[in-house]
Amino acid sequence: MKRIPSQLLHLLPRRRDYHGLRRTWRSDLLAGLTVAIVALPLALGFGISSGAGAEAGLITAIVAGVVAAVFGGSNVQVSGPTGAMVVVLAPIVATHGVAAVALVSVLAGAIVLLAGVLRLGRSVSFIPWPVIEGFTLGIGVIIFLQQVPALSGAEDNGAGHTNVVVTAARSLADADRRYLVWALGAVVIVAACMVLLPRLHRAIPGSLLGIAIVSGLALVLPTPLAVIGELPGELPAPHLPLFDQAVLISLLLPAVTVAALAGIESLLSARVAASMADTGRYDPDRELVGQGMASVAAGLFGGMPATGAIARTAVGVRSGARTRLAAASHAVILLVIVMAVAGPVGHIPLAALSGVLMVTAIRMIDLRTAWSILRSTRADATAFVVTAIITVSVDLIIAVMIGLLVAGVFALRGLARSSTVEREELPGAPRPDDDRIALLRLDGPLFFAPADRIQEVVTDVDSVSVVILRMSRVQLLDATGARALAEIVQRCEARGVTVLIKGVRDGHAALLHRVGTLDALRHQNHLFTDLPAAVAHARSHTARERDAAATVGV
Repeated sequence: MKRIPSQLLHLLPRRRDYHGLRRTWRSDLLAGLTVAIVALPLALGFGISSGAGAEAGLITAIVAGVVAAVFGGSNVQVSGPTGAMVVVLAPIVATHGVAAVALVSVLAGAIVLLAGVLRLGRSVSFIPWPVIEGFTLGIGVIIFLQQVPALSGAEDNGAGHTNVVVTAARSLADADRRYLVWALGAVVIVAACMVLLPRLHRAIPGSLLGIAIVSGLALVLPTPLAVIGELPGELPAPHLPLFDQAVLISLLLPAVTVAALAGIESLLSARVAASMADTGRYDPDRELVGQGMASVAAGLFGGMPATGAIARTAVGVRSGARTRLAAASHAVILLVIVMAVAGPVGHIPLAALSGVLMVTAIRMIDLRTAWSILRSTRADATAFVVTAIITVSVDLIIAVMIGLLVAGVFALRGLARSSTVEREELPGAPRPDDDRIALLRLDGPLFFAPADRIQEVVTDVDSVSVVILRMSRVQLLDATGARALAEIVQRCEARGVTVLIKGVRDGHAALLHRVGTLDALRHQNHLFTDLPAAVAHARSHTARERDAAATVGV
């Protein structure tokens, strides 16, 4: 119990989080301003696309942005609403209503916080790269398709289905042609600004300028485009979401899904950010604690679950962010912007935000990376494709689980194929009856996957009276492999073949004893640590058999 406080101490903020702030505060503030300009349209768009509303997106970017910056495990991570979270929240809103978002945010945040306290942060390292890329590609496709109903002008916007492919297809089939033309025009303007203006100068905020142009045109032209609507000029007071036992039970599983996604995305983003510049190492457990607290705080203010946002984080790092001041100041700047220009922001056409999200979704799909994975190995290509397809057609978390399963099956198959049995020549000068001794070297891992094959190879050796099993090169041994060895010994001894085991590693001896492999040996002195001694014993055994046969013949 005395160790608990010291174990939790590293999860709390400390002075060294702001090491070097005196040198970097100017660049941190500039980076915070740059990130805020990028984050504003994304927060609005992700809030609307999730079904929670633009206000929820802004609240999340502001509240969660500050909390995660102070309590998270990365010095440069920028947190807020993200596209992946939108993909998970949209069906929750469709099933349980908008009011469920805040409660899900609190529940999911508590789960992520608990995961950090339990030190589960490094579990993300078990997710293979092809699975991550397939997951990202699928999210990009979903975000793009989620914008189609907003552009169609159809009355139900494809409602009634949580699958984005079906929703997009239905909304296009029922589209208002006039509205669709205006909406596509807005998307083209925003996309052109986002793609072309940064080529003139990297600091030009293409998304904001595109939104400003579309908003200006919507004010002077009689367009049918729907707008965001009225936004509050200040943050609402924090309050506990309303819930009862039935609602809590119905939202528990969605909250677990949201928590899993929040943890995975935040840790991946933090890991990538740590490799982008010399901004210090990140603490995965503390990152989970910070992200969990951020989602809880956002939910208390009426926001949505938050995660680390790799796109905004990358913008911050490239703009000079080196300490937590950059991420925290971006949230404060967003708050000032909302308080100052809440009215004009409410007149932004939804189609303009859809344009921002469509371009963002396309940029998430890295064709060069996808092509390199498809050309790598069959296992990696399969895991990548399966994860992407299931992400779009079924569910994000299920996609990651199945992707891990596919990758694991191929990895186990490859590992099993590396397990071999080779018959070797006996060392030293040849002796009579050496052909009656089989020296078999076991290489690689001996676990459940190749156990039956290894067993068949060894027991099929015939015309011998002694088998020596060399185990010094067995790298991995599990209970199934140990049991297979016991059955090998039993089958051989039942045929009158003596089995000698040589070179058992220290880490494997206890398992072989517990499973009964060593007890299956005819004598305990049939276990050797030295090959010459094992061969000498085998030769003496065959010599005795030859002498006994000669005596019987006389």
